[in-house]
Amino acid sequence: MTKPSKSTTASGKLPFIVRNSPIHGRGVFAVRGIAADTFLIEYEGERINDKEADRRHGQDPENPYHTFFFSLENGKMIDGGVDGSDARWINHACDPNCEAREEKGRVYIYALRDIKRGEELNYDYGLIVDERQTKALKKAYECRCGSPECRGTMLAPPPKKKKKKAKDKKDKKDKKNKKKD
Repeated sequence: MTKPSKSTTASGKLPFIVRNSPIHGRGVFAVRGIAADTFLIEYEGERINDKEADRRHGQDPENPYHTFFFSLENGKMIDGGVDGSDARWINHACDPNCEAREEKGRVYIYALRDIKRGEELNYDYGLIVDERQTKALKKAYECRCGSPECRGTMLAPPPKKKKKKAKDKKDKKDKKNKKKD
């Protein structure tokens, strides 16, 4: 299926507008009802590597953690701040109404559920960082979505630690006791 360009949809008119958002800066809002699983827009921008992303990251001293980067499975990134589509204005939410899907190195935004006219479009950024999630780091990536499900951060939840089973603990104890004998 061919995806519409960044300025049109199959019907010729975008189902949303960009305007100021109560969540953060600018946002994207439905101008009509949108059905679940509807394709909305492609996340477009300049393709860059990690080294270039590191160079560009934090260039705004007023907001050093704000970027329009979207990480791809192949390790590259899309910088929506350069030649990007309106998808770059879609804000994060912990209980989102949209999702980003990567298909053959391209990123498309789809409605997860029916969206009402006037509702802000959002998806869970699930940001992954290479450092421990400290309170300071979570604050730097603070979430303002206001959802009852809000995690308080745009960072992806850390991987859950596997709980050791009682049997594993018993086996360890038995091994330790055998060494003593």
